Amino acid sequence: MQSKAKTVDEYIATLPNDRAEVIAALRSAIKKNLPKGFEETMQYGMISYVVPHKLYPAGYHTNPKDALPFMSIASQKNHIAVYHMAVYQGALHDWLVKEWKKHSDKKLDIGKSCIRFKKPEDVPVKLFGELASKMKPQEWINIYEETKKKIK
Repeated sequence: MQSKAKTVDEYIATLPNDRAEVIAALRSAIKKNLPKGFEETMQYGMISYVVPHKLYPAGYHTNPKDALPFMSIASQKNHIAVYHMAVYQGALHDWLVKEWKKHSDKKLDIGKSCIRFKKPEDVPVKLFGELASKMKPQEWINIYEETKKKIK
């Protein structure tokens, strides 16, 4: 379900208490660890951390008016989702899979860039704070540009 909230605080206020608590904790962990240059916004009905147009004027290829998405958190109909555009494959994916075992005894439910949780108490908030710290905006831009070349 895509939220129509205009601000992050408004988004969190619309959530049931258990989900609001974990989304707020994720937000805090991500903001605390996210490298300088990313910005928090509402994008696609989710709390999103993006490379702003001032750093990447081309924007997102599917809609250049949108900033380049990097990481998002959302309360979906049947799960809580953490999206990280750079964990689809490669070293960061491998790091996440390895670290997952240290932070959770649950099976990693991941598909492309989406990691899903059925229960709020299963979200390893600290791990996502660590994950947020692993890539600077320019590194993400470089990966994004390389990936775009491969799909053309």
